[in-house]
Amino acid sequence: MLYEIKVELKEIEPPIWRLLRVRPQTSLSRLHKIVQKAMGWTNSHLHLFEIDGQVYSEGGIDWESDIQDYHGMRLDKIFTEGRMSFLYEYDPGDSWRHDITLLGAVEGEPGEKIACIGGARACPPEDCGGTPGYYDLLVALLDPDHEGHNAMLDWVGGKYDPEAFDVERVDQALKRLR
Repeated sequence: MLYEIKVELKEIEPPIWRLLRVRPQTSLSRLHKIVQKAMGWTNSHLHLFEIDGQVYSEGGIDWESDIQDYHGMRLDKIFTEGRMSFLYEYDPGDSWRHDITLLGAVEGEPGEKIACIGGARACPPEDCGGTPGYYDLLVALLDPDHEGHNAMLDWVGGKYDPEAFDVERVDQALKRLR
């Protein structure tokens, strides 16, 4: 059995999302790695999870607030008692907040442990300034006459297609995840 979960970036329209299949025993530490690959992030910033108002992250980080160590937290323990969703935040500076929602349990292929079976749109580039910066980036990239067009185009490596998403490429990246 696998959980089918939807990971959707909040405050972005049109939505950026991934539909994933993961094992119920998946830890939050592992889920962080899965979301990084699935969304296209580079795992170069801090992250946290919020479940029923309690914040969790990896131990050993000196946070300024009451954050619990997430080791030992697994999806099959989180998705209980009617709880169907929680929050994942990547890069608290840019505040990329994602809803993680359990859609149901399904039978996977024999030996299947993880898969991406759907999604939409490319992940925003790292360090673009959160949602407001992302929208500013899109405005500059879409208008060749915009004063920041060339600088932003160089900054994203010469090309960025916000509509691009390749489910097979994401699925293969997840299969290589250790």
